[in-house]
Amino acid sequence: MNVINILIGLLPMIGWGVFPIMTGKFGGKPVNQIIGATYGTLLSAIVVAVAMQTPLLTGKNFLFTFLSGACWSIAQSLVFYAFGEMGVSKTMPVSTGFQLIGTSLWGVVVLGEWPSVTAKLIGFFSIVLIIIGVYLTTYSEKKVTESESSVVKGISLVLIATIGYVGYSAFPQAVYVDSFQAFLPQALGMAVASTIFAFITKSNRQAKPYRSKSTYLNIISGIFFAFAALTYLISSRKDVNGLATGFTLSQMNVIIGTLGGIYILHERKTHKEMIMVISGLILVVVAGIITAFI
Repeated sequence: MNVINILIGLLPMIGWGVFPIMTGKFGGKPVNQIIGATYGTLLSAIVVAVAMQTPLLTGKNFLFTFLSGACWSIAQSLVFYAFGEMGVSKTMPVSTGFQLIGTSLWGVVVLGEWPSVTAKLIGFFSIVLIIIGVYLTTYSEKKVTESESSVVKGISLVLIATIGYVGYSAFPQAVYVDSFQAFLPQALGMAVASTIFAFITKSNRQAKPYRSKSTYLNIISGIFFAFAALTYLISSRKDVNGLATGFTLSQMNVIIGTLGGIYILHERKTHKEMIMVISGLILVVVAGIITAFI
Protein backbone atom coordinates (compact mmCIF):
# COMPACT_ATOMS: atom_id res chain seq x y z
CA MET A 1 0.00 0.00 0.00
CA ASN A 2 1.24 3.49 -0.87
CA VAL A 3 2.78 5.21 2.17
CA ILE A 4 1.42 8.60 1.08
CA ASN A 5 -2.09 7.13 0.91
CA ILE A 6 -1.71 5.78 4.44
CA LEU A 7 -0.59 9.19 5.71
CA ILE A 8 -3.62 10.78 4.01
CA GLY A 9 -5.77 8.12 5.65
CA LEU A 10 -4.41 8.99 9.10
CA LEU A 11 -5.06 12.75 8.82
CA PRO A 12 -8.76 12.48 9.82
CA MET A 13 -7.78 10.89 13.13
CA ILE A 14 -6.35 14.24 14.27
CA GLY A 15 -9.53 16.23 13.67
CA TRP A 16 -11.90 13.51 14.82
CA GLY A 17 -9.77 12.74 17.87
CA VAL A 18 -9.68 16.36 19.06
CA PHE A 19 -13.34 17.00 18.14
CA PRO A 20 -15.07 15.19 21.07
CA ILE A 21 -12.54 16.60 23.55
CA MET A 22 -13.29 20.15 22.41
CA THR A 23 -17.07 19.66 22.52
CA GLY A 24 -16.64 18.28 26.03
CA LYS A 25 -14.59 21.31 27.06
CA PHE A 26 -16.97 23.82 25.47
CA GLY A 27 -19.95 22.08 27.07
CA GLY A 28 -23.61 22.73 26.40
CA LYS A 29 -26.39 20.32 25.64
CA PRO A 30 -26.28 18.04 22.57
CA VAL A 31 -28.26 20.59 20.56
CA ASN A 32 -25.66 23.30 21.33
CA GLN A 33 -22.85 20.96 20.37
CA ILE A 34 -24.35 19.75 17.10
CA ILE A 35 -25.41 23.23 15.98
CA GLY A 36 -21.96 24.69 16.69
CA ALA A 37 -20.11 21.76 15.13
CA THR A 38 -22.13 21.67 11.93
CA TYR A 39 -22.12 25.43 11.43
CA GLY A 40 -18.35 25.44 11.94
CA THR A 41 -18.07 22.68 9.33
CA LEU A 42 -20.29 24.60 6.90
CA LEU A 43 -18.24 27.77 7.28
CA SER A 44 -15.07 25.77 6.61
CA ALA A 45 -16.65 24.14 3.56
CA ILE A 46 -17.63 27.52 2.12
CA VAL A 47 -14.06 28.77 2.56
CA VAL A 48 -12.68 25.64 0.84
CA ALA A 49 -15.20 25.92 -2.02
CA VAL A 50 -14.31 29.57 -2.64
CA ALA A 51 -10.56 28.97 -2.34
CA MET A 52 -10.60 25.93 -4.64
CA GLN A 53 -13.25 27.47 -6.95
CA THR A 54 -15.05 24.14 -7.05
CA PRO A 55 -18.19 23.97 -9.19
CA LEU A 56 -21.44 23.25 -7.36
CA LEU A 57 -22.90 19.75 -7.59
CA THR A 58 -26.39 19.20 -8.96
CA GLY A 59 -28.92 16.39 -9.24
CA LYS A 60 -28.04 12.95 -7.85
CA ASN A 61 -24.50 13.98 -6.96
CA PHE A 62 -25.75 16.82 -4.78
CA LEU A 63 -28.54 14.72 -3.21
CA PHE A 64 -26.31 11.83 -2.17
CA THR A 65 -23.59 14.01 -0.66
CA PHE A 66 -26.24 16.14 1.09
CA LEU A 67 -27.83 12.99 2.56
CA SER A 68 -24.38 11.85 3.70
CA GLY A 69 -24.02 14.99 5.81
CA ALA A 70 -27.56 14.73 7.17
CA CYS A 71 -26.89 11.13 8.25
CA TRP A 72 -23.79 12.22 10.14
CA SER A 73 -25.62 15.05 11.89
CA ILE A 74 -28.34 12.72 13.16
CA ALA A 75 -25.81 10.12 14.27
CA GLN A 76 -23.57 12.63 16.03
CA SER A 77 -26.54 14.10 17.91
CA LEU A 78 -27.20 10.65 19.38
CA VAL A 79 -23.52 10.22 20.27
CA PHE A 80 -23.55 13.57 22.09
CA TYR A 81 -26.35 12.15 24.23
CA ALA A 82 -24.23 9.01 24.76
CA PHE A 83 -21.35 11.22 25.97
CA GLY A 84 -23.70 12.48 28.66
CA GLU A 85 -24.64 8.94 29.67
CA MET A 86 -21.22 7.30 29.90
CA GLY A 87 -18.55 9.90 29.09
CA VAL A 88 -16.27 10.49 26.12
CA SER A 89 -13.63 7.96 27.17
CA LYS A 90 -16.16 5.12 27.25
CA THR A 91 -18.28 6.22 24.29
CA MET A 92 -15.42 6.72 21.82
CA PRO A 93 -14.21 3.09 21.70
CA VAL A 94 -17.78 1.78 21.47
CA SER A 95 -18.65 4.21 18.67
CA THR A 96 -15.41 3.46 16.83
CA GLY A 97 -15.89 -0.30 17.13
CA PHE A 98 -19.46 -0.21 15.84
CA GLN A 99 -18.49 2.09 12.97
CA LEU A 100 -15.53 -0.06 11.96
CA ILE A 101 -17.72 -3.13 11.84
CA GLY A 102 -20.63 -1.46 10.01
CA THR A 103 -18.56 0.42 7.44
CA SER A 104 -16.21 -2.49 6.78
CA LEU A 105 -19.16 -4.82 6.17
CA TRP A 106 -20.71 -2.24 3.82
CA GLY A 107 -17.45 -1.93 1.92
CA VAL A 108 -17.12 -5.71 1.61
CA VAL A 109 -20.73 -6.70 0.89
CA VAL A 110 -21.86 -3.76 -1.25
CA LEU A 111 -18.66 -2.34 -2.75
CA GLY A 112 -16.80 -5.62 -3.21
CA GLU A 113 -13.75 -4.76 -1.14
CA TRP A 114 -11.65 -7.55 0.44
CA PRO A 115 -12.38 -9.71 -2.65
CA SER A 116 -10.39 -12.87 -1.82
CA VAL A 117 -11.39 -15.52 0.72
CA THR A 118 -8.16 -14.90 2.63
CA ALA A 119 -8.89 -11.18 2.82
CA LYS A 120 -12.39 -11.84 4.13
CA LEU A 121 -11.10 -14.26 6.80
CA ILE A 122 -8.49 -11.76 7.95
CA GLY A 123 -11.05 -8.95 7.86
CA PHE A 124 -13.60 -10.82 9.94
CA PHE A 125 -10.88 -11.85 12.39
CA SER A 126 -10.12 -8.16 12.86
CA ILE A 127 -13.81 -7.51 13.50
CA VAL A 128 -13.73 -10.09 16.30
CA LEU A 129 -10.72 -8.27 17.79
CA ILE A 130 -12.69 -5.02 17.64
CA ILE A 131 -15.65 -6.53 19.48
CA ILE A 132 -13.37 -7.85 22.24
CA GLY A 133 -11.54 -4.52 22.42
CA VAL A 134 -14.75 -2.52 22.72
CA TYR A 135 -15.99 -4.84 25.46
CA LEU A 136 -12.78 -4.30 27.45
CA THR A 137 -13.07 -0.49 27.24
CA THR A 138 -16.56 -0.56 28.79
CA TYR A 139 -15.38 -2.49 31.85
CA SER A 140 -16.25 -0.90 35.17
CA GLU A 141 -15.38 -2.00 38.70
CA LYS A 142 -18.44 -0.22 40.03
CA LYS A 143 -21.35 -2.63 40.03
CA VAL A 144 -24.02 0.02 40.44
CA THR A 145 -27.40 -0.52 38.82
CA GLU A 146 -27.72 3.14 37.83
CA SER A 147 -24.25 3.11 36.26
CA GLU A 148 -25.00 -0.08 34.35
CA SER A 149 -28.26 1.43 33.12
CA SER A 150 -26.40 4.49 31.79
CA VAL A 151 -23.93 2.26 29.95
CA VAL A 152 -26.73 0.22 28.37
CA LYS A 153 -28.53 3.40 27.32
CA GLY A 154 -25.31 4.90 25.97
CA ILE A 155 -24.42 1.79 23.97
CA SER A 156 -27.97 1.64 22.57
CA LEU A 157 -27.70 5.25 21.39
CA VAL A 158 -24.34 4.55 19.75
CA LEU A 159 -25.68 1.41 18.08
CA ILE A 160 -28.53 3.38 16.48
CA ALA A 161 -26.12 6.16 15.54
CA THR A 162 -23.95 3.64 13.68
CA ILE A 163 -26.65 3.42 10.98
CA GLY A 164 -26.26 7.14 10.36
CA TYR A 165 -22.47 6.93 10.36
CA VAL A 166 -22.55 4.13 7.78
CA GLY A 167 -24.82 6.33 5.65
CA TYR A 168 -22.34 9.18 6.05
CA SER A 169 -19.57 7.00 4.61
CA ALA A 170 -21.64 5.06 2.09
CA PHE A 171 -23.65 7.76 0.27
CA PRO A 172 -20.62 9.49 -1.31
CA GLN A 173 -19.49 6.10 -2.64
CA ALA A 174 -22.70 5.78 -4.68
CA VAL A 175 -21.60 8.64 -6.94
CA TYR A 176 -18.20 9.57 -8.26
CA VAL A 177 -17.51 13.19 -7.43
CA ASP A 178 -14.39 15.13 -6.56
CA SER A 179 -13.78 15.21 -2.79
CA PHE A 180 -13.62 19.01 -2.74
CA GLN A 181 -16.91 19.20 -4.64
CA ALA A 182 -18.59 16.83 -2.20
CA PHE A 183 -17.51 18.76 0.87
CA LEU A 184 -19.89 21.75 0.62
CA PRO A 185 -23.15 19.86 -0.03
CA GLN A 186 -22.17 17.37 2.67
CA ALA A 187 -21.60 20.21 5.16
CA LEU A 188 -24.89 21.78 4.07
CA GLY A 189 -26.68 18.51 4.82
CA MET A 190 -25.12 18.49 8.29
CA ALA A 191 -26.17 22.08 9.01
CA VAL A 192 -29.74 21.63 7.71
CA ALA A 193 -30.28 18.44 9.73
CA SER A 194 -28.91 20.02 12.92
CA THR A 195 -31.09 23.12 12.42
CA ILE A 196 -34.19 20.92 12.10
CA PHE A 197 -33.05 19.05 15.22
CA ALA A 198 -32.73 22.34 17.10
CA PHE A 199 -36.33 23.27 16.36
CA ILE A 200 -37.96 19.92 17.07
CA THR A 201 -36.06 18.73 20.15
CA LYS A 202 -37.67 19.30 23.51
CA SER A 203 -34.33 20.44 24.94
CA ASN A 204 -34.43 23.38 22.56
CA ARG A 205 -36.34 25.48 25.09
CA GLN A 206 -33.76 24.80 27.81
CA ALA A 207 -30.59 24.91 25.72
CA LYS A 208 -31.53 28.00 23.64
CA PRO A 209 -29.06 26.99 20.91
CA TYR A 210 -28.85 30.41 19.28
CA ARG A 211 -28.47 32.29 22.57
CA SER A 212 -25.94 30.04 24.23
CA LYS A 213 -22.20 30.78 24.36
CA SER A 214 -21.41 27.06 24.08
CA THR A 215 -23.05 26.92 20.64
CA TYR A 216 -20.68 29.50 19.23
CA LEU A 217 -17.64 28.06 20.99
CA ASN A 218 -18.45 24.72 19.39
CA ILE A 219 -18.02 26.32 15.97
CA ILE A 220 -14.30 25.93 16.71
CA SER A 221 -14.76 22.19 17.23
CA GLY A 222 -16.62 22.13 13.91
CA ILE A 223 -13.51 23.48 12.17
CA PHE A 224 -11.50 20.54 13.50
CA PHE A 225 -14.25 18.20 12.34
CA ALA A 226 -14.21 19.86 8.91
CA PHE A 227 -10.50 19.10 8.53
CA ALA A 228 -11.18 15.46 9.33
CA ALA A 229 -14.21 15.26 7.05
CA LEU A 230 -12.40 16.73 4.05
CA THR A 231 -9.32 14.54 4.40
CA TYR A 232 -11.59 11.52 4.92
CA LEU A 233 -13.48 12.24 1.70
CA ILE A 234 -10.13 12.21 -0.09
CA SER A 235 -8.88 9.08 1.66
CA SER A 236 -12.03 6.99 1.11
CA ARG A 237 -12.02 7.33 -2.68
CA LYS A 238 -11.35 4.06 -4.49
CA ASP A 239 -8.18 5.42 -6.09
CA VAL A 240 -6.68 6.36 -2.69
CA ASN A 241 -7.55 3.97 0.16
CA GLY A 242 -11.13 2.87 -0.51
CA LEU A 243 -14.01 2.91 1.97
CA ALA A 244 -13.10 -0.03 4.23
CA THR A 245 -9.42 0.87 4.58
CA GLY A 246 -9.90 4.65 4.54
CA PHE A 247 -12.50 4.52 7.27
CA THR A 248 -10.48 2.09 9.38
CA LEU A 249 -7.41 4.34 9.26
CA SER A 250 -9.46 7.39 10.20
CA GLN A 251 -10.87 5.66 13.25
CA MET A 252 -7.49 5.60 14.95
CA ASN A 253 -8.91 8.82 16.43
CA VAL A 254 -10.18 6.54 19.17
CA ILE A 255 -6.75 6.77 20.82
CA ILE A 256 -6.81 10.57 21.00
CA GLY A 257 -10.49 10.77 21.93
CA THR A 258 -10.42 8.11 24.64
CA LEU A 259 -7.21 9.20 26.34
CA GLY A 260 -8.24 12.85 25.98
CA GLY A 261 -11.49 12.07 27.76
CA ILE A 262 -9.54 10.55 30.63
CA TYR A 263 -6.67 13.02 30.98
CA ILE A 264 -8.17 16.27 29.65
CA LEU A 265 -11.85 15.92 30.56
CA HIS A 266 -10.86 14.13 33.81
CA GLU A 267 -13.13 11.11 33.42
CA ARG A 268 -11.68 9.06 36.25
CA LYS A 269 -10.65 5.44 35.89
CA THR A 270 -9.39 3.00 38.50
CA HIS A 271 -6.05 1.28 37.89
CA LYS A 272 -7.77 -1.91 36.75
CA GLU A 273 -10.19 0.01 34.50
CA MET A 274 -7.24 1.84 32.94
CA ILE A 275 -5.52 -1.46 32.15
CA MET A 276 -8.71 -2.71 30.49
CA VAL A 277 -9.10 0.52 28.50
CA ILE A 278 -5.51 0.40 27.23
CA SER A 279 -5.86 -3.30 26.37
CA GLY A 280 -9.10 -2.64 24.50
CA LEU A 281 -7.58 0.28 22.59
CA ILE A 282 -4.61 -1.86 21.56
CA LEU A 283 -6.94 -4.53 20.17
CA VAL A 284 -8.98 -1.96 18.23
CA VAL A 285 -5.84 -0.34 16.81
CA VAL A 286 -4.29 -3.70 15.87
CA ALA A 287 -7.53 -4.68 14.14
CA GLY A 288 -7.51 -1.36 12.30
CA ILE A 289 -3.93 -1.89 11.13
CA ILE A 290 -4.76 -5.41 9.94
CA THR A 291 -7.68 -4.20 7.83
CA ALA A 292 -5.62 -1.34 6.44
CA PHE A 293 -3.17 -3.78 4.90
CA ILE A 294 -5.65 -6.35 3.54
